[in-house]
Amino acid sequence: MSIVVDNSEILTGLNHQFAKVFGDTENVEYFFSPGRINLIGEHTDYNGGYVFPASITIGTTGLARLRDDQKVRLYSVNFPDAGVLEFDLADVKDKKDGEWINYVKGMIVALDEAGYSIDKGFELLVSGEIPTASGLSSSASLELLAGVVLENLFKLDVSRLELVKLGQKTENEYIGVNSGILDQFAIGFGEIGKAILLDCNTLKYEMVPAELGDYDIVIMNTNKPRALTESKYNERFAETREALKRVQAELSIGSLGELSNEDFDSKAVPLIDDETLVKRARHAVYENNRCKVAQKAFVAGDLEEFGRLLNASHASLKEDYEVTGLELDTLAETAQKQEGCLGARMTGAGFGGCAIALVKHDSVPAFEKAVGDVYAESVGYPASFYVAQIGSGATQLEV
Repeated sequence: MSIVVDNSEILTGLNHQFAKVFGDTENVEYFFSPGRINLIGEHTDYNGGYVFPASITIGTTGLARLRDDQKVRLYSVNFPDAGVLEFDLADVKDKKDGEWINYVKGMIVALDEAGYSIDKGFELLVSGEIPTASGLSSSASLELLAGVVLENLFKLDVSRLELVKLGQKTENEYIGVNSGILDQFAIGFGEIGKAILLDCNTLKYEMVPAELGDYDIVIMNTNKPRALTESKYNERFAETREALKRVQAELSIGSLGELSNEDFDSKAVPLIDDETLVKRARHAVYENNRCKVAQKAFVAGDLEEFGRLLNASHASLKEDYEVTGLELDTLAETAQKQEGCLGARMTGAGFGGCAIALVKHDSVPAFEKAVGDVYAESVGYPASFYVAQIGSGATQLEV
């Protein structure tokens, strides 16, 4: 899979960088791997529900070529002081904590263990646009970038689903982060102008037309470190598991995602019989069903309905799941009040990271100023804003 792009100023600049670092640009190939946003469907993946992600036009670009020896040489434009990092293929399992090249090493190991031959070294220059710790999946973007680089350089006959699963395996086993498959799936399968309705139980998915017309997706980064995410994530996981266990005492369900809103209210609430657990489970059920409504809204071209779903999702994440906080609430709720904004919500795990808003293109500059001013005054430091469209999944570029 590849897409044709103009030989833009960005690629020209990266060509110069590659030549400066590695000597010349002979036989260089070009690759791009996006970040992702989850349009709606937050904290539903581990509750047996749907998610509704899309790849975005902000991501990670790579320039790569094969070598004739066993040496792998890597350079990141984002970390120039680190210089060229290199290792021999024989040492690929030697992980060093904190180094970005672990994501590349992990994909080599995963592909090798799956039976694919990585028998030569290569050179790779990486340039990332995705802010780290923003909730836009910079790590999965790098994993899938490495995946498509290796797939193309070594002419591997690997399916896209297997490559996605190997990206998740890298994250889980080599990096040591116990994440689901949402990030890698969205980045691997993304298409221009389409979102993905993904059933996290079965991995069955539907590509949904998500034409934004005169609207842009504005990503609003809180710039807050997400130190509490892991502990609160585990807490919410345990709470929804306990709620499910109580419901299963009388209802034959495998996950909260199997419940309609009506069945949850009439049948599940009395069985859960705990105010906090009811709130957690209600978010999981209602958010899952919002994904289904969102799919219909996009098919019908009803962006106003989708905007209302965004607002309802944020309210649920704030009041029932309690994973927002001052920073995300300030961004989302201020955004919702702005002219030209159809809706806004936090995206990702919460307690920092990013929110998204659907904003009329001509209103974006005024929107960013108004929301930014309120945020800086309320929180004490600035937010960052990025405008993105729904873009291609991880791919080779033809330039």
